[in-house]
Amino acid sequence: MPRTRGYKRVENNVIRSIGRFFGKSFRAIGSAFASVARGGRRKLTIMIVPHSQKRVINFQTSFFSLIFFVFAIAGIIGSFFLFSRHSVLASKDLAELRQEAGETRASLDLLKDETGRLIKAAQNFQNAFSGTLSLIGLDSSTSAAKSSIQNGDLSSLFNVTESAQGSLREASELQRLTGYLESSVQPIQEIGKLLNSQGTLFSDIPSLWPIKGGIGHASMEFGQNRNPFTGQWYIHKGLDLSTYRSGDAILATADGQIVQVDYDSGFGNYVIIKHKHGFYTRYAHMQSFRVSKGQYIQQGQVIGYIGNTGLSTGPHLHYEVHIGSDVVDPMKYLNIKASASR
Repeated sequence: MPRTRGYKRVENNVIRSIGRFFGKSFRAIGSAFASVARGGRRKLTIMIVPHSQKRVINFQTSFFSLIFFVFAIAGIIGSFFLFSRHSVLASKDLAELRQEAGETRASLDLLKDETGRLIKAAQNFQNAFSGTLSLIGLDSSTSAAKSSIQNGDLSSLFNVTESAQGSLREASELQRLTGYLESSVQPIQEIGKLLNSQGTLFSDIPSLWPIKGGIGHASMEFGQNRNPFTGQWYIHKGLDLSTYRSGDAILATADGQIVQVDYDSGFGNYVIIKHKHGFYTRYAHMQSFRVSKGQYIQQGQVIGYIGNTGLSTGPHLHYEVHIGSDVVDPMKYLNIKASASR
């Protein structure tokens, strides 16, 4: 029991000590706040003394009011600088936007000029294209394209009403141009088919110059000529082409099949090719062959080389064109491609 009472006494002493400590602390804090409050409520007198003889200006304020005024002034000055900074940044952004707007306007002007050039070029294309359609006789097969041309072609681009202004007008012109070009696809495809069929026809008839590289000249033409051996007039049934030398490559003038590779005393080494549409061609006085009987060859393929075999006065190619049993002038067919290109 005495020991228990001793513990209680110590416990009570500790609690009282802690209570006294916290009490003193709170009183000290309260005293500090009270001192600050008294100091803050203390009156200050501010005097403004002018250099002239005017009356001195006095006004009183508290310490708290002065601190509040200082913070208010600092806030106003800080807000002013922040606003100024934002204004400078906004002005910089506005200047950049104006520069970009100027560059965009310049780009639009350039685009407008290029659009005008495009439309003029398209008008030239329209004129040339219409002339080409008339030339090759596709007018009747391209009525849809003609209808599109009449209703929305490039001629109307230069009569656009002024109801649409500025960029809207140019957009309308480009839309019309797009429609015209789309309507031109079918006629161009027809032209391609026609040219393809003509290209096939050119390869089926003997229209290619028979010496590689387009060299050589006609040393004796088709028809009435003097025989170089007898001096008598006779009908020369072919075209003699000379390069003044042996060994130049001889080309097949059209697609076909080799039907004869032979030699005789008159023609020397010669080749006969059978073509479509009843054409035959003969190549005589050859130095050597590059083909064999029964072989299928293509236009422009080398079949042999110029020589001086058989009854010949010098190196040359004797070239004949037959249609069925008739012999015709080869030059009429050798000029076909040149005439077509003109």
